[in-house]
Amino acid sequence: MCRSIYVYVLFRTKGHTVTQRHATPLPAPKERRRLREARSLTQAQIAARLGVPRETVRGWESGRTTPRGRRREAYANLLAELASDAADRAVRAEDSPAPDPAPEPQATTGTDPAPASAPEPAPAPEAAGPTPGAEPDAKHEPTPTPPAQAEPGTTTPSLTPAQAFDALYAFCAPALVRQAYLLTGRRELARESVERAFQLAWQRWPEVAVDRDPAGWVRAAAYEYALSPWHRFRPRYRHPEPPPADASDRALMDVLLHLPPPQRRTLLLYDGVGLDLPETAAETEASTPATANRLLHARETVASRLPELSDPVTLNRRLSELASTERLRAAKPPAVRIGSERRARFWTRAAIAFTVALVGTTALTLRTAPTRYEPPVPPGETVQGVPPRVAPGSLSEEEAELRARLREETLNGPERLAPAPR
Repeated sequence: MCRSIYVYVLFRTKGHTVTQRHATPLPAPKERRRLREARSLTQAQIAARLGVPRETVRGWESGRTTPRGRRREAYANLLAELASDAADRAVRAEDSPAPDPAPEPQATTGTDPAPASAPEPAPAPEAAGPTPGAEPDAKHEPTPTPPAQAEPGTTTPSLTPAQAFDALYAFCAPALVRQAYLLTGRRELARESVERAFQLAWQRWPEVAVDRDPAGWVRAAAYEYALSPWHRFRPRYRHPEPPPADASDRALMDVLLHLPPPQRRTLLLYDGVGLDLPETAAETEASTPATANRLLHARETVASRLPELSDPVTLNRRLSELASTERLRAAKPPAVRIGSERRARFWTRAAIAFTVALVGTTALTLRTAPTRYEPPVPPGETVQGVPPRVAPGSLSEEEAELRARLREETLNGPERLAPAPR
């Protein structure tokens, strides 16, 4: 695998830009971020100049959303101004003698579409538990970018599919285990859900490697497995696991587990992971109004039972704390890959055995089936003149007369043939 696998698999941003025929043209999302970083501006500063929230600017730069109307024109004018300033600085830099012919690239030059040291604060370490999803928070932090992606023209080490999968697993698995625990309240089921999701991802790695959001692909698969209703029929899942030790954690977990699964998943994605409403609707395969209603009902239920969690910020913090209290560890990436390959071989051999059995059964049926039409045996007909069979006993006058007549006509009439001796 080359450099593109690293970008596609690990840290490629989600969504795509919807172009309009008569709308004001805008540069690519990466170019928008490059122009902002070239002026050493933060997303909050750009949002203040445009009069929009910081999350909106982040969505524009990641390509998940696209500005429209007056906001699009104002954003296009601001980007054009930044581009002209960058061009002027480049001209002045060419006219002035350079002290160093080969300077090291700086994080604020804007040449890297996703620099390793962004001006935004980096996500907190996993031990601190910033969110129940340790993946990049769509509301607070920028999307992490691999430090291996340097300036154009520099060589980056190629990654094999196994190395890219291991990097994706190390990036997403710890957070997904904690999220699955909040969904199910079961530690073993949370680990099993994440392992099954990554095993499925390894089986479909060519599809996952080019996905716009590999982390979202695996997260959706893990959520679907964790919320499957068939787990209730498994013997070891018929009894609840020990609840958290802290009383407040037990109360919050009890409220989460009493929510309907769609509302629980929507609440975790929006208030826990930090996805916006359209992304949450897309991942839960629901419309945006239905997702908004689920979120409102879930928040009302939580606020009615735990009034101190009526604020979404407080709820996000409590979800992070609840997910971080449990020591949930995922399996090693090689073990997951080996398990996926074993499962694939098992089902492949089972499919081959079933196909062979089906072919053998079909061949046996064709060999033993009749080759011509055999009419069915017609039902018997009643012989006229023969009295019905009765129980054993003495013969009546009619029966005795009939027996005598039959005995007399045995050899004389043409109706019967006497057996010839051999």
